[in-house]
Amino acid sequence: MPIRSTPGSASVTESQDGKLFAPSAARNLEPLCDLLEEIAPKSGQALEIASGTGQHVVAYAARLPSLIWQPSEVDATRRASIDIHAAEADLDNIRPAQELDATAPGWAQSVEPVDFIVLSNLLHLITENDAKTLIREAARALKPSGKLCIYGPFMRAEELTSEGDRAFHASLIAHDPDIGYKDDFDTIDWIQNSGLDMADVIEMPANNLALVGQKPDF
Repeated sequence: MPIRSTPGSASVTESQDGKLFAPSAARNLEPLCDLLEEIAPKSGQALEIASGTGQHVVAYAARLPSLIWQPSEVDATRRASIDIHAAEADLDNIRPAQELDATAPGWAQSVEPVDFIVLSNLLHLITENDAKTLIREAARALKPSGKLCIYGPFMRAEELTSEGDRAFHASLIAHDPDIGYKDDFDTIDWIQNSGLDMADVIEMPANNLALVGQKPDF
């Protein structure tokens, strides 16, 4: 299902040519690039799920030029923005944005197998069932030894550990009681139940986490 507008959706500005810009995406860009430089495969095919404005994938492609990046989005306006950002960056390792609803069962069959999948700041904006579907399909879309990286805010052992997280989570569930922060241990279970091994759990700035799963090499 397409991602619904929520209080957690970032403020976004749009230029006359249709390029979107989210200040929140700019703020977390550097630590995310540092993270991917550390954990990503040295070469191969990479898929970004829910690429949003396109700011992230352009920075990833610039920092990791040996990976071929496939951005994806369910929303046509955002896909257009992604392609504008990519054209301006003039990088030869970014493909045109692909239409993809990563909460839809079976989507892995619509993409070619990849070595790396990145998802940032989405799980708290979708339901638990949609999150499980996304992770299960992502695992299916990975090649052997491929990695899935999920970044964002999480509950820690069913606890919200900062005032900012408590306020943000409360605003999300007030808007839609089916969404909100997912628990870190629950998400790790979903990753492992999808057939991936846990490769790493990395503390990130602003009380975020990066959960990294890896597909067995067989």
